[in-house]
Amino acid sequence: MLFKKALLVVVLLFSISKMKAQNFELGKVSISELQEKAHPKDTSAVAAILFKKGKLSFEYSQENGFAMLTEVKMRIKIYKKEGYDWANQKVRYYLGNNTKEKVSFSEAMTYNLVAGKIEKTKLKSDGEFDEIINRYWGQKKITLPNVKEGSIIEFQYNIRSYNVVSPREWAFQSSVPVNYSEYNSYVPEYFVYNSTLKGFITPKITVDTSNKSIVLTSKERTQNGMVTKTSFSNDKIDYLETKTNYLVENIPAMKDEVYVNDIDNYKTSLVQELSMTKYPNSPLKTYSTDWNSVVKTIYQYDDFGPELNKTGYFEEDLKVVIAGLNTVEEKVDAILKYVKATVKWNEYYGYSCNDGVKKAYKDKTGNVAEINLMLTAMLRYAGLTANPVLVSTRSNGIAMFPNRTAFNYVIGAVEDGANLILLDATDPFSTPNVLPFRALNWVGRLVRKDGTSREVDLMPKTTSNNIVTMNYSLNEKGEVLGKLRRQRTDHNAMVFRESIKDSKEDVYLEKLENENDQMEIQEYSRTNEKQLKLPIAETLSFSGANFSELIGGKIYIKPMLSFVQKQNYFKQENREYPVDFGFPYLDKYAINIQIPAGFKVETLPTAMNISMQDNLANFKFMTSLVGNTIQISIVNQMNTPIVSAEYYSTLKEYFQKVIEKQNEKIVLIKI
Repeated sequence: MLFKKALLVVVLLFSISKMKAQNFELGKVSISELQEKAHPKDTSAVAAILFKKGKLSFEYSQENGFAMLTEVKMRIKIYKKEGYDWANQKVRYYLGNNTKEKVSFSEAMTYNLVAGKIEKTKLKSDGEFDEIINRYWGQKKITLPNVKEGSIIEFQYNIRSYNVVSPREWAFQSSVPVNYSEYNSYVPEYFVYNSTLKGFITPKITVDTSNKSIVLTSKERTQNGMVTKTSFSNDKIDYLETKTNYLVENIPAMKDEVYVNDIDNYKTSLVQELSMTKYPNSPLKTYSTDWNSVVKTIYQYDDFGPELNKTGYFEEDLKVVIAGLNTVEEKVDAILKYVKATVKWNEYYGYSCNDGVKKAYKDKTGNVAEINLMLTAMLRYAGLTANPVLVSTRSNGIAMFPNRTAFNYVIGAVEDGANLILLDATDPFSTPNVLPFRALNWVGRLVRKDGTSREVDLMPKTTSNNIVTMNYSLNEKGEVLGKLRRQRTDHNAMVFRESIKDSKEDVYLEKLENENDQMEIQEYSRTNEKQLKLPIAETLSFSGANFSELIGGKIYIKPMLSFVQKQNYFKQENREYPVDFGFPYLDKYAINIQIPAGFKVETLPTAMNISMQDNLANFKFMTSLVGNTIQISIVNQMNTPIVSAEYYSTLKEYFQKVIEKQNEKIVLIKI
């Protein structure tokens, strides 16, 4: 009897578990889900994806051939107000004439628990929008209604596409926890896809095949005398369909960390790209099997390669620009400046021209491709070996394997012997080999006229400097009076110029004072603000009463005053992602401190000289006392733009030592 009861309990538990596991369908929201106040495994989560199910399948019609159908169903729990943005969903679709895609939302509903009962609020027509992004892309958007803390939202969207080359990337992981993510692909034997899994979590994968068939209807007309007869016949074509199931459960949220180029590069996801078609009675056709074939295809697009051959629209103007110039450097500088001054970026990305280089030149505005392909064409016209470089921006992810959608940006490059000069005319503050931060994304592909390509390292090699000279004196109250000169080069200079471009000087100085212990600034000046290849320099006089502490008749002061990092940004115990600083840099401080009359040094920070393994970073802290002057030299140099995750613990320890040393105080006592 006890055995039977125990068996009954097991059966019931199994039934409940099975019922719960199968409850991943829209419209099956439970009261227990609505009652949940916080995610059981991540109480900090503002929302969670309770389930996400995707299906990729193919449909055949005699008129259009195969269409690719993508179906996505999602249920999302909102825990906090910060999660309300999950009620806004959007799906991008292609607008091209031959491969125009269609997107439709359905089953969109918000669920709330009101007086112990489930209240449903359906999406209305005014909560659905269609938006044109550019000539190639549109976007379907919905905003779920009546969303509150505790709400659950559901929706489904379908995409119909005749572009069978690139299925949508399937993200198993997200910025919030994902309880259940399942993706099924049903692919006819006629299509062979390269599939790549990204991230640090491996889905459970099962593969199965089944027999399918297509019925083709044909008609034939025959005439017998005055009578025309139409007869119909059906032909059945059998084929194999491969079903691949990917399943992941209880996926933690992607936690963004400092110095990550784009967190989406590391999320667990599936990327697919068509590599081959093998239709009956037809030869095999390959697609995007390697980078050379990818870039050769892109180069042959009407809105890419042919645009580089158009020169008539700028020839007369450019002759004036390059008149009398002989060296590669002179021509590169002059042409880059000319394009930046003549055509402004409209902030549209892409390696394809929208309206073409001629119209962009005439209208004085264009997208990335129009500006940088124009730049490349001008450089070629000037006799330089110039080619476009395809790039994936930081927000687009890293181009990991050969496919045409890997890129969304293009820059220009000049081959000068063994040197490669990288150029981007979309940014007003760019200079040769100083690209905007968005384009510093590991590697790109240089495309030559003959269709061949080579990998290009986009990461800067030259160290960007931040050099500060500071001379100040202290009085017996610990008040500071001094002068400071700061000089920035390359990417440090670009970032600074960008930050001040729309700021009035008085607003900038007020902000600088507030960020530095309410210091007071006088006699401020700035040089080389417009001379982009020169270091930009700031010079100022300052005073402040909040830099030091008076305790027991002693003065305590940090040598770098407030110009110091106070805490270590690297706090995680472990890290799976590379640390991406963007560019190598050098922070250097030369400080002279005048001791007030009647005081002497009791404590002076000791010298330190440390290096990371493999010379990734170096830090030197030197002090000396000459008469009544304390002299301090501080150098912190990061020698590489990217530090791999295997060095994370070493890097964390390095920065901890640097910060602790920079925050050590000088102690002055009365004589």
